[in-house]
Amino acid sequence: MKTRHKLLLPLLAGLLGSMNLQAQRQDILLNDNWKFRLSHQVQGNVQNRVDLPHTWNAQDALSGKLDYKRGIGNYEKILHIDEAWRGKRLFLRFEGANSVANLFVNGRHVGEHRGGYGAFVFEITDRVEYGADNALLVRVNNGEQLDIMPLVGDFNFYGGIYRDVHLLVCDEVCISPLNYASPGVRLMQESVSREHATVRAIVDLSNGSDTAQEVTLTVRVWDGGKVVKECVREVSLPAATTSQQELLLDMERPHLWNGRKDPFLYRTEVTLARGSETIDRVEQPLGLRFFRIDPAKGFFLNGEHLTLQGVCRHQDRSEIGNALRPIHHEEDAAIMLEMGVNAVRLAHYPQSTYFYDLMDRYGIIVWAEIPFVGPGGYGDKGFVDQQSFRDNGKEQLRELIRQHCNHPSICVWGLFNELKEMGDNPVEYIGELNDLAHREDPTRPTTSASNQSGALNFITDAIAWNRYDGWYGGTPADLGKWLDATHAEHPELRIAISEYGAGASIYHQQDTLVKPAPAGWWHPENWQTHYHMENWKTIAERPYVWGSFVWNMFDFGAAHRREGDRPGINDKGLVTFDRKVRKDAFYFYKANWNREEPMVHIAGKRNDTRYRAEQEIMVFTNLPEAELLVNGRSCGTVRTDRYATAAWKGVTLAPGENEIRVVAPTGKKKEVLTDSFRCRYIPDAGR
Repeated sequence: MKTRHKLLLPLLAGLLGSMNLQAQRQDILLNDNWKFRLSHQVQGNVQNRVDLPHTWNAQDALSGKLDYKRGIGNYEKILHIDEAWRGKRLFLRFEGANSVANLFVNGRHVGEHRGGYGAFVFEITDRVEYGADNALLVRVNNGEQLDIMPLVGDFNFYGGIYRDVHLLVCDEVCISPLNYASPGVRLMQESVSREHATVRAIVDLSNGSDTAQEVTLTVRVWDGGKVVKECVREVSLPAATTSQQELLLDMERPHLWNGRKDPFLYRTEVTLARGSETIDRVEQPLGLRFFRIDPAKGFFLNGEHLTLQGVCRHQDRSEIGNALRPIHHEEDAAIMLEMGVNAVRLAHYPQSTYFYDLMDRYGIIVWAEIPFVGPGGYGDKGFVDQQSFRDNGKEQLRELIRQHCNHPSICVWGLFNELKEMGDNPVEYIGELNDLAHREDPTRPTTSASNQSGALNFITDAIAWNRYDGWYGGTPADLGKWLDATHAEHPELRIAISEYGAGASIYHQQDTLVKPAPAGWWHPENWQTHYHMENWKTIAERPYVWGSFVWNMFDFGAAHRREGDRPGINDKGLVTFDRKVRKDAFYFYKANWNREEPMVHIAGKRNDTRYRAEQEIMVFTNLPEAELLVNGRSCGTVRTDRYATAAWKGVTLAPGENEIRVVAPTGKKKEVLTDSFRCRYIPDAGR
């Protein structure tokens, strides 16, 4: 008998453990096997099988088709609802659908979400049949509408369910996902220093049953496998109500999240128990840090000055549009890390939660923003002074902050991009958004990206400008003049450069430095390289610039563009749209920003046909010096300058084939790094 009991005990423990897990929420991914058709396809049997993420504009928009499909697409799926889920609560969570989504279950309308870049949740508990197949229909509309941000933009408005869809199966009493699709847990960092941290945990609880419930709420902070802080509260929840519980977490000598140096994350576990049974559980990252922006000295993280070496990023790529999967986000983050990026502006809209997770993990400072976008150099307006538009913008701002406020990487909330004061003036409304952002999150400053003068530049806590000196007009030297004049006139402003960039095609090469026409079909790569070299020098020499963000990290889709080597692409990226080729300007930044990985790169290697006998050979390297060899003969050793550049002027090429080779010693015994290319010099080309 004793032996029998010994055998039964572990089986019983395993069974109880399994039952406990079943009592907690289930998160079921619903990405596979949807049926899709465009709304005008009303005849029978025209649906195509698709998997999510999906956009119907991957082909037409990226081919430069100006009138790419903007309208309604229908997504249908059969979802079996397990009989065992009766008595549970069921939620559908959409991470993103552009831009209006209407959900129908078994032919009945459940709800609508207006806005293309935030997550949203519908409860379907009372809309489904248990133990049966249920029909889901999601009608998504990416058509132009004057009461939904954004109204305009220099990017594609891809239609579709382009992010994941989840089915959440929860207990009747749960940590609510219904607060603007937030995780139901907000971790507000009330005060943080190297000695002490106070975090206010705000937890949304929901009782969907018709009886009062007594539950235990527990918040634990984990450092690896060790609990370093725990708070427990007994909570009485009346029937059919929601409530918000606040618990204070005090931590001594916290391990700080310190950007790229040390992106340390605690793990916060929030559980809900009924008696001894855990009925719900949510995890969120906790990265403790403090930061400030000084109008004269720039950005400080945990008391130390940090030069923000930033880029901007759009969430699309060739062939798939904006329907990105985790592997695509991971590749983008890896390329940014390779270049030495420590800050990113995620323009011009909230991006995937997974990408914010990656930024937390890698220690990259984030500027996150709502899609309040003006026309830039194009037509129409980014602001219409009607109540429905104002309300929608505020809803999208609440979504952004409540869904993503736990990410330590996010340090500023962005409120607008390139608005104009003429006509309907957005200044008063920007002030309302600014106040709302501070009410939602008192711990982070606000900022915006401007491209003109006016009162709109004096509302947010910090301000940044989109500048293209040396591309759309003027010369790169104009940036420094403008910065110094603006700083002198308004020394109280916290100034950043939110965009700067120039177009480049890897197929367009020239062996003279000539500025091209931005709207033309000729975008030589060497002008982009020159542009970034001169602009970065200007920015790096001005400590009052709290951050700068290259436009753009990657080429991106813009169907209306007619320039560069093909229509439909904005080619200002440092990396090509398919992520396969790093342009020369990428290596300039890598040499300057990534000092950990020794590298050497010859600029202009793709220019394999030359028409001048005398050339300047330029090399980007983070090593102290490099030697140039042309056709095996040394042209001397040159020490790199303060901007990781070595140059040899007056290098003479021989007619016909030439081999250009550079050698840079690493300082480790006889180890060297090399780079080389071959080019053909044609002396009599009639040029």
